[in-house]
Amino acid sequence: MLTMIEKLLVLRSVAIFADTPEDVLAEIAGLLSEEEYPAGARVFAKGDPGSSMYVVARGRLLAHDGDRALNELGERAVFGEMAMLDPAPRVASVTALEDSLLLRIDHRPFYELLADRAEVAQGIIRLLAGYVRDRLDDIAALDARLGDAARARPVTAPAPRS
Repeated sequence: MLTMIEKLLVLRSVAIFADTPEDVLAEIAGLLSEEEYPAGARVFAKGDPGSSMYVVARGRLLAHDGDRALNELGERAVFGEMAMLDPAPRVASVTALEDSLLLRIDHRPFYELLADRAEVAQGIIRLLAGYVRDRLDDIAALDARLGDAARARPVTAPAPRS
């Protein structure tokens, strides 16, 4: 088990809590539960009900959709934040690639914290805005590649009619 100080150090190194005062981090740390997953264990599967967020304290995990890898999650990564904010079925599975220790916070206590602590809400908003920005960049890059592919395709004349 992690001590309160170790949990605080983990939280302090997570982007969404970077601007959060120590007293608020201590409050968040008190809401965290620890979960251990051996290599190969599934944290949750796509379609499972979701209502919690996880912070990777130790280990490496893989977010995936079936056999398709979506994202590798290392120490201090955060995942599940969408389900914590809006409880809904999980959109991907997460499996431990190596023995991992996760810190979990459920949506109900987190919502209560958000009601009192604007700095935590601001961190979540920054995180989500970054995700939207990244997806817009992905769309622009895909659009450019599709345009390049369309321009590279040879133009052939239609076959003559008889």
